[in-house]
Amino acid sequence: MCGIVGYIGKRDVAPLLLEGLQRLEYRGYDSAGVVITGPKATGLKMVKAKGRVRDLEARVPKRFAGTTGIAHTRWATHGAPSDENAHPHLDAENKVAVVHNGIIDNAAELRAKLIADGVTFLSETDTEVLTHLVARSTAEKLEDRVREALRHIEGTYGIAVLHADFNDRIVVARNGSPVVLGIGEKEMFVASDVAALVSHTRQVVTLDDGEMATIKADDYRTYTTEGSRTSAEPTTVEWEAESYDMGGHDTYMHKEIFEQADAVDRVLRGRIDDRFSTVHLGGLNLDAHDARKVRRVKILGCGTSYHAGMIGAQMIEELARIPADAEPASEFRYRNAVVDPDTLYVAVSQSGETYDVLAAVQELKRKGARVFGIVNVVGSAIAREADAGVYVHAGPEVCVVSTKCFTNTTVAFALLALHLGRIRDLSVSDGKRIIAGLRRLPAQIEQMLEREDEIKKLAQEFAEAKSMLFIGRVRGYPVAREASLKLKEVSYIHAEAYPASELKHGPLALIEPALPTVAIVPDDDLLEKNRAALEEIKARSGRILAVAHREQEKADHTIVVPKNEDELDPILMGIPLQLLAYHTALALGRDIDKPRNLAKSVTVE
Repeated sequence: MCGIVGYIGKRDVAPLLLEGLQRLEYRGYDSAGVVITGPKATGLKMVKAKGRVRDLEARVPKRFAGTTGIAHTRWATHGAPSDENAHPHLDAENKVAVVHNGIIDNAAELRAKLIADGVTFLSETDTEVLTHLVARSTAEKLEDRVREALRHIEGTYGIAVLHADFNDRIVVARNGSPVVLGIGEKEMFVASDVAALVSHTRQVVTLDDGEMATIKADDYRTYTTEGSRTSAEPTTVEWEAESYDMGGHDTYMHKEIFEQADAVDRVLRGRIDDRFSTVHLGGLNLDAHDARKVRRVKILGCGTSYHAGMIGAQMIEELARIPADAEPASEFRYRNAVVDPDTLYVAVSQSGETYDVLAAVQELKRKGARVFGIVNVVGSAIAREADAGVYVHAGPEVCVVSTKCFTNTTVAFALLALHLGRIRDLSVSDGKRIIAGLRRLPAQIEQMLEREDEIKKLAQEFAEAKSMLFIGRVRGYPVAREASLKLKEVSYIHAEAYPASELKHGPLALIEPALPTVAIVPDDDLLEKNRAALEEIKARSGRILAVAHREQEKADHTIVVPKNEDELDPILMGIPLQLLAYHTALALGRDIDKPRNLAKSVTVE
């Protein structure tokens, strides 16, 4: 959610930090701040502002020189958005500065103790507690002061600490919230996301939970919070700085919707095995013997990833004939679920850092379960924690609402379902059929995106609605769920999704001309059942927008989608509904790339 950027070297630090914060704006935030120092500085200089990075930049004085600094974009948890609650937070002597992602669970207890000891707090945040704990330590080294402070902390954190008396270094630590080091030429960077680093270096070190690091201009070292040295090795980031540019589009969401044909081509590339009508998933580490032992598949994700998991579960059941279901990771981790050794658990996260999913993975691993990851970000926490997995290769997704990552994740599930199916009972002819369908997807996505002008006109009509209903049956229901979520996220129009089969069991009471219904109507063996649902809505004067493979007589409007194989149709049917949500939000003047109250990577509970 929040963003951290830090730098130590010889360059003027403020412009670098502000540039890094701008790269992280997509993660969502409500305020920003920066603190700097340098070899010749006598203390710390700080500027903070509620609002956007541009508001912070406007406050930075002309004389704000330094060569070391940390900066932050905040997404409010403890305390409302304000200048005072913005990070960094300083101690009473203005010597210690801390930026922090995550939540300190015992902050109230620690705050009460510090107040009783005479400490005055200037903010409502949990983070300020950590600043004062570091300041009160009498250890000789900054690393030991930070370590001593962290011993009092319960909760999650990704932190960077600057101290006026140790201005040759920045100390960072991670527990449940990402921290990445960037290695340059006689300069070092730190960030919570590689997006802030790739314009300066592609050599990075990703910290593990329970790990700390000290960065100096020409060196870094990593160690545990207990003080033992670790040997974190640099890796090369595959994405370049240009991947984070808008590329001529007005918004990142629009760009990413239109990148989906190329993105799907990437997730397929090098994985199809025509000889045996199956796929190679190199990171899966599941041989035929182990695959045949799998008795159930449980998919865990949050939000859009959960919806992709619902589609994935259906494909696994249909193609591999293994019982499969999807569940919100945020619920699973709290319900003391029975962990079965014959169940394959699949954790899904675009960022690979979603805290609820990561916590579920860690709990499953503790109980001896086998966990696979389906993520987009190489080297992310879930990718490292999982036993094996599949990268979806969607490329950087900057808009808060996910589009191309959702599509690529559903394709990755199709590959997993085909892999498991061909090991079990799926025939060669069915394998060839699915592979042919997968290969048609990129061209069909391009074909669908050519209908943008038509969908834009529909969106302008539906932008007047106060609420919308989305329905689908079996394969269409997860599509309806995701489309409903997209509309809510980006346009702020209330939307609900229901199985079409449930209309008569309650939702039909809502039908009236003022409530448009979006119906997912694939041309499969349930076509007539879905048409009957349209009849029920039309009989009650409801307006209908159908997403179908052919014109629907009972619908007021039909968006015709290219037909693929029945099992793969849900992948395509979501594309026009992404455009519908986008153009509805555009018609309403919403901040499309940064919807209110939301963040890209949810690294807190």
